[in-house]
Amino acid sequence: MKHFRVTLLFLCVSLSSFSGDVGTDEDYLEYHRQITEAESLIAEERYEEALRIYNNVFSSYDFIFVRDYKVATQLAWYMKDRDQTFGYLHDAVKSGWTLKSIKKNDFLKPLRKEPEWKKTKKDYDRLRTDYAARLNKPLRESVHEMSRQDQKKALGALFRIGDKAQTRYAEKKFEPHSVQQMHKLIEILDRDGYPGEKLIGNSFWMSTILSHHNSISPEYCKKDTLYTYVRPQLLRSVAKGEMSPYEYALVDDWRTVVEFGRDTPGYGFLSQPTQATLEHTDMLRQGIGLRTVELRNKLIDIESKTGMNFYLPSWVKGKIKVVSN
Repeated sequence: MKHFRVTLLFLCVSLSSFSGDVGTDEDYLEYHRQITEAESLIAEERYEEALRIYNNVFSSYDFIFVRDYKVATQLAWYMKDRDQTFGYLHDAVKSGWTLKSIKKNDFLKPLRKEPEWKKTKKDYDRLRTDYAARLNKPLRESVHEMSRQDQKKALGALFRIGDKAQTRYAEKKFEPHSVQQMHKLIEILDRDGYPGEKLIGNSFWMSTILSHHNSISPEYCKKDTLYTYVRPQLLRSVAKGEMSPYEYALVDDWRTVVEFGRDTPGYGFLSQPTQATLEHTDMLRQGIGLRTVELRNKLIDIESKTGMNFYLPSWVKGKIKVVSN
């Protein structure tokens, strides 16, 4: 347990200092704290109060994660505020929500019968242009190519039969490739910042590359210094809004599970928390701006009751189960 306490202390102290570096108006740990407060109100079905918090966040930060616009759009529609609904919907499109994805949201299907829907479709291309204009396009293409190469290399493991053969491939073939990827990431972090939703409009490519790196093998994780070097920069990126808490949690969970096993408490995505480790898991989650396990599970209940979709991380389907000791 000493390792866990040291890890938690490092996380809390580091994030506290990083948030101070970026300035109070752009402190995304505070951003996520407010979003969590709004979600707590949603869990209590106090939707109007929750929407007021979303309004405050949207007016206080230059960059808004598109998921939060998605939730606010649905809350406004649930509260029968049509003007606010379409206002948030336009902001969501301008932040990357595609028409295809909007149409997949069953809760918002009635919007298509409203007269404002025609204007939304008419304005869609312009809003998408505005969205694309804020992205770092050369960086986006560079990271996309890194992702394509990573997926291609990772597929090689599928043709190895047995754990030993796959481990040999990971250490002999994938490891050199992954080391190069990490060096490229370090250059990107130093030059541009973390290439996530804020900078390139994608939160999957780089987090998958990092997750692959952290899952090479237990032996590699024990000797690896690259992730150890990058980790504080990733925490700083969370505090700056460049990396979402979800991305960081998944990447770090992979490292914990591969190096220490699934019995080691992490963020609750790759290993189920137990009654004994739940407090530790929640402290880790809150330290980077993630809601507690209990709040996530309450939001799942509200989704079932109302039909809204809160776009919670799908690495765990439904509720996070807490295992009895």
